Amino acid sequence: MGILDKFKSNKAARERARQASDAAEKKANERTGGKHEQHIDTGQQQAERRLGMDRDRPDQP
Repeated sequence: MGILDKFKSNKAARERARQASDAAEKKANERTGGKHEQHIDTGQQQAERRLGMDRDRPDQP
């Protein structure tokens, strides 16, 4: 069992990772003044997908 398999089976770790991902996205948007919000969101989604953390997201403005 690889480290990602252990991560995927640990619900608490996935929730902490989601919180960290959201915090990183927010901080990056603040630092760029929202100029690159779409690119940051896309990068966050791709990173989460690769870690098996897919989640439904409403369309963002």
